[in-house]
Amino acid sequence: MSLNWFTPKVPVRERPGLRHNVSSVEAAGELLLTFTKRGANWRRAVEACVAFGEHRATAQEVRRLFRLAAKDEGVLLPDQD
Repeated sequence: MSLNWFTPKVPVRERPGLRHNVSSVEAAGELLLTFTKRGANWRRAVEACVAFGEHRATAQEVRRLFRLAAKDEGVLLPDQD
């Protein structure tokens, strides 16, 4: 699968002091696997990543659901303008 980008980037805290701007479906999927809070939003985000690979979801759908899962995990950071 080729790298598929979305905008705007989703800013998350990977560890204290380290900000990461997630901008692709693949990066979102990799980070989702590190999350410990695997509730409904996490499941929907993972399912969207899989659906994207099967051409059943858009990168923007993955982005929206990844943001919700990151918020639940407590790692979503405010956008920088």
